[in-house]
Amino acid sequence: MTLDLSSSPSNTPGTDPRNKAPKHQSTIVGSVLVLGGGIAGMQASLDLADQGYKVYLVEKESAIGGKMAQLDKTFPTNDCAMCNISPKLVETGRHPNIEIITNARIHDISGQKGNFNVSLWQEPRYIDTDKCVACNDCVEVCPVIIPDIFNEKLINRTAVYKHYPQAIPNAYAIEKSGIAPCRDACPTGQRAQGYIALIRDGRWEDALRVIKMDNPFPGICGRICNHRCEDACNRGKLDEPVDIRALKRFVTDKVYEQPRQKIEPLEILYPDKKVAIIGAGPCGLTAAQDIIQAGYPVTVFEALPVAGGMLRVGVPEYRLPSEIVDREVQDIVDLGVNLRLNHRIDNIDDVFESGYNAVLIAVGAHEGVRPPIPGANLNGVLVSTNFLRDVRIGQIPELGKRVAVIGAGDVAMDVARTALRLKAEVHVVYRRHQDDASAGEEEIRHAREEGIQFHFQTNPTEIIGEGNGRLAGMWCVKTEPGSIDKSGRPKPVPIPDSKHFLACDTVIFAVGQRAGLAFIPDDAGVGITEERTIAINPNTFAATREGVFAAGDSIFGTAYVIEAIASGHTAARSIIRFLQGKHLEPARKPPLPVVELSQKDIEARVIRGEISKKPRVPLPEVSVDDRVGNFDEVVRGYDDQSAQEEAARCLACGICSECMSCVFACGTNAIDHDMVAVERTIQVGGVILSPGYQTYPAERSAEYGYGRYPNVITSIQFERLLSASGPTFGHIKRPSDGELPKKIAFLQCVGSRDQEHDYCSSICCMAATKEAVIAKEHHPELDIHIFLMDLRAFSKGYWDYFQRARDHYGIQYHYCRISSIAEDPHSHNLTLRYSADQDQSQTLKETDFDLVVLSVGMEISTDTQILGQQLGIEQDKDGFCVNPGENPLETSLPGVFSAGPFREPKDIPESVMEASGAAGAIGAIISSARFSQTITHEYPSERDISCEPPRIGVFVCHCGSNIAGYLDVPEVAEYASSLPLVVHAESNLYSCSQ
Repeated sequence: MTLDLSSSPSNTPGTDPRNKAPKHQSTIVGSVLVLGGGIAGMQASLDLADQGYKVYLVEKESAIGGKMAQLDKTFPTNDCAMCNISPKLVETGRHPNIEIITNARIHDISGQKGNFNVSLWQEPRYIDTDKCVACNDCVEVCPVIIPDIFNEKLINRTAVYKHYPQAIPNAYAIEKSGIAPCRDACPTGQRAQGYIALIRDGRWEDALRVIKMDNPFPGICGRICNHRCEDACNRGKLDEPVDIRALKRFVTDKVYEQPRQKIEPLEILYPDKKVAIIGAGPCGLTAAQDIIQAGYPVTVFEALPVAGGMLRVGVPEYRLPSEIVDREVQDIVDLGVNLRLNHRIDNIDDVFESGYNAVLIAVGAHEGVRPPIPGANLNGVLVSTNFLRDVRIGQIPELGKRVAVIGAGDVAMDVARTALRLKAEVHVVYRRHQDDASAGEEEIRHAREEGIQFHFQTNPTEIIGEGNGRLAGMWCVKTEPGSIDKSGRPKPVPIPDSKHFLACDTVIFAVGQRAGLAFIPDDAGVGITEERTIAINPNTFAATREGVFAAGDSIFGTAYVIEAIASGHTAARSIIRFLQGKHLEPARKPPLPVVELSQKDIEARVIRGEISKKPRVPLPEVSVDDRVGNFDEVVRGYDDQSAQEEAARCLACGICSECMSCVFACGTNAIDHDMVAVERTIQVGGVILSPGYQTYPAERSAEYGYGRYPNVITSIQFERLLSASGPTFGHIKRPSDGELPKKIAFLQCVGSRDQEHDYCSSICCMAATKEAVIAKEHHPELDIHIFLMDLRAFSKGYWDYFQRARDHYGIQYHYCRISSIAEDPHSHNLTLRYSADQDQSQTLKETDFDLVVLSVGMEISTDTQILGQQLGIEQDKDGFCVNPGENPLETSLPGVFSAGPFREPKDIPESVMEASGAAGAIGAIISSARFSQTITHEYPSERDISCEPPRIGVFVCHCGSNIAGYLDVPEVAEYASSLPLVVHAESNLYSCSQ
């Protein structure tokens, strides 16, 4: 290396060598990415980090440690595996030059040797590792129980978890598979899986709390919601959807039975920024709640004498009791909302002149539609909205003996069943087929049970009156399905010569309704659409006049209650941003994946015994005789046992239920359920691939009964049983009954040297021997047999280890393959059939065992194989990395090295050795990055600038500035002495301690 000191300005007072621009910038980057946080990945990272290189350690799990963290002991020393690995875990986690990136995978590598750009895809862990203190409070409140993967599914854990007790990072994570389809289908994003999980646990108050985070009207929606969540429920692919609506009602009623807790008014933080809301229905009141919670004063104006909108005056008492509506309205009013009943707004300008800064129009669809047919305006012809409202406020109209209801939606069923309770004979007339009716199946069923008569494929053409001012009835024609119209249904076509007369005293139209917008004059600046709804920005619900917003029926025409609530949330969000002076539309977050279970997924869960067919628990109903003469609620709710039984049918599609219990329990605000996956690009000089291995899935070798026989386990499961930190705290127990197995068989070469993989996994013989020895040390009375083809003991001390196991511990080795294995269904003991040792007659011997351990081989995961293909790294047919050159650690991609079992099956010592070798090879490539910048100094003497290396000292600052010069140049030495430098005497290298 040539150092140019010929132009040093160091004699000039106040000059600083760092102010000079570098003469040369190398393209080699002095950092490394290591893929895989197992023992090999940690060793390579530490070797490089100790040399001063920046290391990015990328691990797909939530913690580093790999397979070694699962082991009980290591052979041939039988030392505690965790005792061996823990120092490296701690050192890796604390090393200032190592950045651990968990839940991440390599997406792409571009560039060239010495200068790569590595794209990473990092999944969210939903917990901030910088804030988490690993206190375990979140675990104690999590209701979701799933198999513990680290403990090989021998026990369960919660959805929020730490990978294992000594895990690094020492922080928790939350396991999610995506958004549950029930939540995705709900307009409000209701966390249905969350409150269902809490109901299953009997935590009623917590369940209601999570419901109210998204929905201030749970008692109402628990009765009349159109439950899109149930339409999307994956359980419906097995038998019937979970009755989500009924469970919402149950937990609401359960809590409402208790004395109502006083709600204290919220503090008004911004008294000079007032909001007016027109309409006290579900939309307006939802917005009012959100806005006052943000600290702004809210006034709600309602023309009716009661609040609740169409919920209070448009839904019959037998479906929605008034006390439920009043209770949930009062919960919002008590927050400090100013509710003004009997207060009609006639001019929006007056509202602004009264000092309000923003106005939300949230009037309900109180105007019924009267179709233009002859006689539609006669006395005795009513519209649904007026009829239902009058009944609810006690102004019951005279109906006569026979009532005809036109329409077949939910409102039509409400009208018909209400008229029936007023002692009328009721006929429902609908121009289409029953299958095209928009009313729910339950509503039509109830109406039929109560004696209401239906006339489908019937269309009224004229209403006829009598001379005394009353109706005589109406002319109708029969119809038949025609072509599909814009609604997606067959258009009703009149049938010739089908005209007939239907006598009735009252006709009630229930064919539609709309919001009353007469209070908005043409010159108000608020645009009205051709459909007589308010024109708005669909993303913000802002109207055409600044400061005016609209939501609910005023923009939809008619909306289900859950849609009205959702639009209230959206409008409130925009109003708050408007008052804050922000852009109304917030930055959009990337969509989260929705968990759609396939039929194959569900069938697999049935086969594994995780779920079974079970129809939904029916809701109790009042008998017909006891309900038609009154307005008592017809459908009743679950009792505790029925509710928990129904909640247990949930498939927990998203794993984490997002019940938010962990959020409330966390004292450090570390949990963020809105975290999303991120893509990150890192520039490095080299890459080491040590992704480790996975154990062969033993269920693929069905002949051994794994997954069917509880006492057939894998070798890694046996390791967990032996471990003091494992599921049984080191006690060897049979999964079937928890008893100590007296006789244990190890079956070798499961998933290697057979039809699955023709290669030998190398470690299985000694691993089984070690496990057998440790088991005998726990319980010397155990009778242990190992069935194998031959013994692989190829490393130092391994053969002696085997001999000691055989001769000292009495472990028996049988050189044969198992012919078959069968289970006694009563005792769950296992009968093995095999050829006796050295038996030339090939006769089969049968022996009973209490426990069978399958020594599963190593294999490369599908994800790792795909990664290799994406990166262009040559792999053999089994997915192991191929070495194309002279360096045994090189891959086919220059500058990318491999270590550990990714190259071929191997044990821990060899993996560690290869990791250090790969680190050394990388260091040889990127070491020049330390000297990538040369500062040119003016120096007046004619000193020879090409002196011998021993006279050269290099000052390396890893924080950005590298200084090169002679050690005996006084000015340079003086400057160097002022820097925070660490002296490496042997290498004559000075590195900045920053």
